[in-house]
Amino acid sequence: MKYVLVTGGVVSGLGKGVTASSIGLLLKACGLRVTSIKIDPYLNTDAGTMSPFEHGEVFVLDDGGEVDLDLGNYERFLDIKLTRDNNITTGKIYQYVIDKERRGDYLGKTVQVVPHITDAIQEWIERVAKVPVDGQEGPADVCVIELGGTIGDIESMPFIEALGQFSYRVGPGNFCLIHVSLVPVLNVVGEQKTKPTQHSVRGLRRLGLTPNILACRSTKALEENVKGKLAQFCHVPAENIVTLYDVPNIWHIPLLLKDQKAHEAILKGLNLLGVAREPELKEWTARTKVFDKLHIPVTIAMVGKYTGLSDSYLSVLKALLHASVACHRKLIVKWVAASELEDVAAEEAPDVYKAAWDCLKGADGVLVPGGFGDRGVQGKILAAKYAREKNVPFLGICLGMQIAVIEFARSVLGLHDADSTEFDPETTNPCVIFMPEGSKTHMGGTMRLGSRRTYFNVSACTSAKLYGNVSFVDERHRHRYEVNPNIISHLENAGLSFVGRDETGQRMEIVELPSHPFFVGVQFHPEFKSRPGKPSALFLGLIAAACGRLETVLHDNGHVKRSVSNGMSNGHTMVRMCKNGGTMKSANGSVNGVYRNGNGVHLEGN
Repeated sequence: MKYVLVTGGVVSGLGKGVTASSIGLLLKACGLRVTSIKIDPYLNTDAGTMSPFEHGEVFVLDDGGEVDLDLGNYERFLDIKLTRDNNITTGKIYQYVIDKERRGDYLGKTVQVVPHITDAIQEWIERVAKVPVDGQEGPADVCVIELGGTIGDIESMPFIEALGQFSYRVGPGNFCLIHVSLVPVLNVVGEQKTKPTQHSVRGLRRLGLTPNILACRSTKALEENVKGKLAQFCHVPAENIVTLYDVPNIWHIPLLLKDQKAHEAILKGLNLLGVAREPELKEWTARTKVFDKLHIPVTIAMVGKYTGLSDSYLSVLKALLHASVACHRKLIVKWVAASELEDVAAEEAPDVYKAAWDCLKGADGVLVPGGFGDRGVQGKILAAKYAREKNVPFLGICLGMQIAVIEFARSVLGLHDADSTEFDPETTNPCVIFMPEGSKTHMGGTMRLGSRRTYFNVSACTSAKLYGNVSFVDERHRHRYEVNPNIISHLENAGLSFVGRDETGQRMEIVELPSHPFFVGVQFHPEFKSRPGKPSALFLGLIAAACGRLETVLHDNGHVKRSVSNGMSNGHTMVRMCKNGGTMKSANGSVNGVYRNGNGVHLEGN
């Protein structure tokens, strides 16, 4: 097993996750099998109880693991399926060691950070690196490890020590360290400054790790004299110093690495030059060019609670972009804070209220993503009502589905106090209720999590057609409330159709409004399995409907057919909308999504 460690210095937010994903993609393009591990030095056992404002979205894996959003980047770039153990946290390690101590596994020894915590970290890495994640048998060739945080953080010290020991133990031919650092350009003098990176590398070396490659973030490509200075003071060969300068979208990053021959430096450090081939990235390059040339807009109003931070909905944004590129449209996301649609906002901030409604009314489609808590719920209900009454394409995810049901019960059935027991435990018309297997005393890991099967009980419905006329589909879940099965017959008699259910037939998974052009709500999170070239079927449906091309996609069978047995397939297609209204397919035609500050996608609103 070969290991590539990606660390970060100077400041956080430099894009280590994208860099690690791009390195993995580059190595995969060289014919190697790749797996990934993300180390998060916080004490939380996992990301499940963390606010999206604190750490971005919580990404959910097939096995129900609630993990850091960077694992979503790994899955999308590499088209792999990771496990909860691929995300290491301080909390997991300490819990593992303390459990061993309580069993008496240490035979009366004093349990310490060194060697017990550091040994546990190394054992965890070696064990998880051997688990295949690409659907093939046997371990991968290379494991890309990303260490979260910034070098020098006190939380990272046990991991730094463990990785230092690990690099020595596995040997220099099996371990390659890539340090992502910042080379700022000061406006006053206009030159690239190397001192921050010098200090960061010195700190890294002082802690027992020596970088093989420097990946320098800067606004423009590094000048040759700057590279020479970094090579001299950081003891890294100039040919092993690459620039990750600002680009139109993140799909250029693997191409930047390839153009600067980063793969050769990595393969040389891992003694793989005679084994790996030259990277094959023709399809990736083609996708990037397609992405850059998109100009016909499609506007989606994102009505949510965490609109102040786009990372809170990172996978949703990427799934929207996958679908919009498949439909040859430039995605424009209009952020609408749900609370600003409510009547209270009209009284307290009328200008904000008007702006929010103008955004909603100016959109080609409406998406209400998942969330927790009652803030903004009434605004989401109003957004669903607007989309239903005005025939605007609508997709509700998790809570978005639940509020669509609540709105229908209130407006169509006349149940004015219809609500979720999450928001009003005393309601006389509970449309959404707490699940029987849920826990009200413990928050972490107690929801209905991971991949679950949904069966279509209405074969002619829009959702089943988008999924390829299959009888069932496996999607990832994250919820502790569900639609009340006792009210289903009343809702269906009034025109709502629950077209997808679980194996018991009692848990509602997909709801549609047959009389509407496109009105779909799902209890699961389809965004987590959207991939480049394999856009989520339901996101593709939303974008196609917003473009006025849904019937074309359904009629021509232009949607992406996915293998529902394992969620992975080859020979994926991209639907390209032609001027004459037809479709054109191209093998593996795809582009991935927006990251951080919305590179490559126009974001409007907050």
